[in-house]
Amino acid sequence: MTSRTPLAVAASAGACALVLGVSAPATAAPAQDDKAMVSVFHGIPGMTVDVYANGDELLGDFEPGTVTDPQALDAGTYDIQVFEAGRGPDGAPALEKEIEVPEGANATVAAHLGAGGEPQLTAFVNDVSQVDAGQARLTVRHVAAAPAVDVRAGGQPVFTGLENPKEDTAAVDAGTVNADVVLAGTDTVAIGPADLDLREGTSNVVYAWGSAEDGNLALKTQTFSGMESAPRGVNAGGDGAAVAPNSSDRWPAWAAAAGAATVTGVLVARRVAGRRV
Repeated sequence: MTSRTPLAVAASAGACALVLGVSAPATAAPAQDDKAMVSVFHGIPGMTVDVYANGDELLGDFEPGTVTDPQALDAGTYDIQVFEAGRGPDGAPALEKEIEVPEGANATVAAHLGAGGEPQLTAFVNDVSQVDAGQARLTVRHVAAAPAVDVRAGGQPVFTGLENPKEDTAAVDAGTVNADVVLAGTDTVAIGPADLDLREGTSNVVYAWGSAEDGNLALKTQTFSGMESAPRGVNAGGDGAAVAPNSSDRWPAWAAAAGAATVTGVLVARRVAGRRV
């Protein structure tokens, strides 16, 4: 059964090119049994848009580099249409997909460029499960018109070979990290560097968005709070580097990030072949 409930979503401020946009953390409140928590990210440069869900306006004059706060949404199937601002709902949409929103999910729908520069919609599930004491969760999503990239922290690769529209995630030591994005297998910086504040008990989603050809690549961060667990006596080595709980190796959690499993999306997104009836 398709839901037609209008949505009122408040948008947060966007990020400038080569600057890490950090928005206030959203508390990851659990969705009700018949609801889901859904955010929208706009990562198409140079296009202010209006977003419609099942014919009802969801967002108006939505600016690039903006991510909304999570909002409770009825579980169900939604026909998402993205129009250039002021051209909907009777004109032809710039983007259209049917998105299934399952009960209890926390998800972000991203409007962004594909690797070749074509606009597209991708639905991601946000991991808001608990993290160990002294840690935060970091997820990087490649949604830019750019080739595969490596994500580095302190000059060391954390995620490697990340392609559009893929993501990778890891639990890491909480703290401030200097991060940048480089072309895969090289030291050629594509975005950054920028300081990333990974607070304890948060889940931080970093979007690499924009276009390499147009020179407007940027980062945007979406932060969820409330993932703290009870203190478990996080140890520190003699050099002050935090050691991940249950780890026998004395090295920062960043070093283990490359082996972390990728979060598997639960949302099903498919292109609508014809116009909405």
